[in-house]
Amino acid sequence: MKPSSNLLAPDNHALVLIDFEGQMGFATKSIALSELRTNTAIVAGASKIFNVPTIVTTVAENSFSGPVFPEIEQFYPQASSGYIDRTSMNTWEDAAAYKAIKATQQQKIVLAGLWTSVCIVGPALSALEEGHIVYVITDACGDVSSEAHERAIQRMVHAGVKPITSIQYLLELQRDWARQETYGPVTDLMKKYGGAYGIGIQYAHNMLHNH
Repeated sequence: MKPSSNLLAPDNHALVLIDFEGQMGFATKSIALSELRTNTAIVAGASKIFNVPTIVTTVAENSFSGPVFPEIEQFYPQASSGYIDRTSMNTWEDAAAYKAIKATQQQKIVLAGLWTSVCIVGPALSALEEGHIVYVITDACGDVSSEAHERAIQRMVHAGVKPITSIQYLLELQRDWARQETYGPVTDLMKKYGGAYGIGIQYAHNMLHNH
């Protein structure tokens, strides 16, 4: 009855959201920006619901890349969360970001952000080399082309990174629908951002209520 140690749980990992900013989004072509924003909301919302240690980091926010996506700001407002702005393309090489990640004292690290081949590959490979177990939420990442994104994912998987997706991340944290304290927030998040799955939840809730 004991679950696999490879599964993510609210208390066994840290989430790092990297460079979800306008300038990075403009050049992202491997995924539709609307879909990327939706998946980003699912990931950020999930981490907030389950109180996952979450670090939001940006690159040249005030001079080049611009503000973070509204979907990040919704769950992690800059005023209270304190984003870490960098000059380094590799988050792992930024002293403040590195310190914040290490301060979580988590061996498992989950990454999502832009672009896959630069700003995700860098910290993923660096964290692996320091003994961390690294997961990348592939549909909450994007790059300048499908080729760039896919080769980056392939490179990371070959190195030992574990690929997951946004809804998978959310449901792996929930794990059991009997967990009533998070059932409502999770299904509400899905109703808003879960596409066809969210519509299905809304339908089921309405039909059960009516009968």
